[in-house]
Amino acid sequence: MISVSGVRRSFEGGRVPALRDVSLEVGDGEFVALTGASGSGKSTLLNLIGGLDHPDSGTVTVDGTIGFVFQSHNLLPTLTAAENVEIAMFGKRPRAERAARARELLGEVGLASRVDARPAVLSGGERQRVAIARALANEPRVILADEPTGALDSETGAQVLRLLDALRSAHGTTILMVTNDDEAAAHADRVLRLRDGLIHAEAPRPVSA
Repeated sequence: MISVSGVRRSFEGGRVPALRDVSLEVGDGEFVALTGASGSGKSTLLNLIGGLDHPDSGTVTVDGTIGFVFQSHNLLPTLTAAENVEIAMFGKRPRAERAARARELLGEVGLASRVDARPAVLSGGERQRVAIARALANEPRVILADEPTGALDSETGAQVLRLLDALRSAHGTTILMVTNDDEAAAHADRVLRLRDGLIHAEAPRPVSA
């Protein structure tokens, strides 16, 4: 589903290397965690895979539509939960179909009673659930999640991870998740560790308590 080969990316005219010849493969329906210290290149790599940035060299191939889940949710404060999900489908579905799918997805993530609520009155976990519903709006085959539990307390973060597990089981979605949390990484099938812009080795999969 995801193939990265020999990717390099630098900033400030090449003076700040972020990725130095990175290669990885993520299979269909696989859940992979990407870990590493701040500045190791995790988010840069995720942005390249998601098409938000372009490599200086190397190739990135993704087989299918991508859905993004961000740590900061990136919800529009003036829109309801349903409208925040619908916005991902503008130009792709008729209005009535967008509205119906948004409500269906919010129900799937446990927010059937919050479809008309705006982000300001939602908890952090609820906002992240809206973000996940939005990421699923166009039936992506791949979800890229950048620190999806980083702004949440441990119990709420665990709920979000269980939701991702359930969605993968239900839809066969491939998930690549950036995280610094060993408990979050324990939900993945594999854990890849970045250091100084390189994937040094496949890290041991943390064991959940």
